[in-house]
Amino acid sequence: MKVLSEDDVMEIAEERIADALVLHAAGRLDGKPARLVLDLAGVEYVSSAGLRAILLAVKRGKSVGCALAVCGLRDHIREVFDLSGFGNVVAIHSTLEEALGS
Repeated sequence: MKVLSEDDVMEIAEERIADALVLHAAGRLDGKPARLVLDLAGVEYVSSAGLRAILLAVKRGKSVGCALAVCGLRDHIREVFDLSGFGNVVAIHSTLEEALGS
């Protein structure tokens, strides 16, 4: 996957090794983003452990001044987020464009 920025391109590849998801980054990683958007449009299932991972990311982001938002939730995933109260913890947007515009 290529992540485009104003100045450069960062390439991120993923690999599963045993029980770990490894993200390989190449290119430029400059500065600290003010926002991190997690596009979950391709997610079909989220467990309580997955919710905890997102919660941890939200807390860590806040500690360094980086807001986290999620977008693209399928209806049944949105229901999990709503029932668990995640709407009070993380900004939820319907689309990536909406998340980037907020």
